Amino acid sequence: MVRINILDRFRPVGAPGPVGAAGVPAADDHGTVAELAPVFAALSADVESCRTLVEEARLEAEEALLRAHEQAAAVLAEARLDAAAERAEAVARVEQEAAEQDELLLAQARKKADDLEAAGMILLPGTVRKVIDTLLFRALAQRS
Repeated sequence: MVRINILDRFRPVGAPGPVGAAGVPAADDHGTVAELAPVFAALSADVESCRTLVEEARLEAEEALLRAHEQAAAVLAEARLDAAAERAEAVARVEQEAAEQDELLLAQARKKADDLEAAGMILLPGTVRKVIDTLLFRALAQRS
């Protein structure tokens, strides 16, 4: 059996001299398929191993993606629950601040009302005296 070698594809180069066709393919009787068949046969186990590794990596990636989707859904659900709790806390804070503001305004209004009442009480005897004097003056003026 003839052994196929890559070097068999080329003509031997002659001694120095006139220019000739050196290093060109000789007869390509067997073709590149026959020449490369042993190489690909030797690599077939590695190619299959690579296919297996790629398939395992694809399955692993799908599982990782599935886990990531599940984790994202869990985080989203937790965030929604937290958002509701935060909203409730914010509402409670706003209501508390509004109640405190209302109490402060009511206290200020009470103080102003008390101050006005005190001022009015101070002026009341003088005002009563004026009213009585006016009524007496009119009563006396009508009699005369």
